[in-house]
Amino acid sequence: MGRLNKRALLGQLQKAGQASRAGLAKALGMSQPTAGRIVEELLVQGVLEEVDTPPAGSEGLSAGEESGPRLGRPGRLLQLDRTRPRFLGIQLGIAETRLAELPVGADSKDRWQIRFATPNQGSNPAKQWLRELKAAAGKIRRTEFWGVLVSVPGIVDEPVCRVVFSPNLHWTESVDLPRLIRGIWDAPVLLVQEERALALGHQQANPHGEDFLLVDFGDGVGGAMIVQGKPYANPLPISGELGHTPVLGNRRPCGCGAVGCVETLVSTRGLLESFAAAQPKKSHTWPALIRHLNGSGIPPWLAEALDAAANTIAGALNVLGLRRVVITGSLTELPPMVVKHLSQAVQKGAMWARFGKIECESAPRRRTAGLVAAGIDQLVTPIEGSE
Repeated sequence: MGRLNKRALLGQLQKAGQASRAGLAKALGMSQPTAGRIVEELLVQGVLEEVDTPPAGSEGLSAGEESGPRLGRPGRLLQLDRTRPRFLGIQLGIAETRLAELPVGADSKDRWQIRFATPNQGSNPAKQWLRELKAAAGKIRRTEFWGVLVSVPGIVDEPVCRVVFSPNLHWTESVDLPRLIRGIWDAPVLLVQEERALALGHQQANPHGEDFLLVDFGDGVGGAMIVQGKPYANPLPISGELGHTPVLGNRRPCGCGAVGCVETLVSTRGLLESFAAAQPKKSHTWPALIRHLNGSGIPPWLAEALDAAANTIAGALNVLGLRRVVITGSLTELPPMVVKHLSQAVQKGAMWARFGKIECESAPRRRTAGLVAAGIDQLVTPIEGSE
């Protein structure tokens, strides 16, 4: 019961941002002595910190707080500790690996401190990556962490910390990533599937929003779902693999071994390949594509690729019973008309659009906030049997 109360209190504080002891107790229906005892434990542990109460009538008051004149000694509000790094976040990306020291109260904006190219060639990419990671460790000020939180692409069995299949980083399938990382930092290691990290991060930034399907476009195309306020759980370690839905007539080979996957059309690489085929005399870089779209509108090849992606997303909405889509990644870097076209095409295929409203919005990637949310859930207040 004590652990459940602690998880509930942390969850409420994550939503509120800041709150008093009395405000937390009231919001949770918890006695003030119980809430106070939990708060003291979390303060000693370094999960929470106290900050000055904002002036009466200010906008800094959170849910359950009362405005008006205050008598006696000024009160103190509580928030997740934003001062001291407790976790090390790592994004193992297809092209680049990034590292950042992260406090429990992580910023909603990603702020990576160290970057290096992710090896994917040669006889032993894992050994090359470990060598680069050790060099990066020398630039990290802190040497002790509560945990190392790793965002990983592909199909990830999170409970056993293993990459099952990675279409674009096959070497991660045959190595024990947690063991390699623990050789540098003596701390628990969590592998978090990258789209799940993005979905958790978006939820932290919008704690009062409704459930959603997040679709990220970049080196590949993947999705993750928040259903009933929690990441959608599956009996198999596979979820949101939207990019590997086949498109009739598409003959492009995919890194997964199949032919015709939708991500070969709408990933960054796929879009540039189509751009090069349609405009062979132009520079085929991402900035050149943006300039071209600003001057020409949406060409037929792009409309076809977006429609194929929209059909896949609409099918997922129909199965999951969701009406909100969050788009992150490379598509959001293109002119706004691109996401607008995608949104309109999703609405054509989503059954709920016939009865209600389908929302499709662009958002920044919030990977570090999602990693910290996973760290809090699994390392700070783990459920029974997960330690």
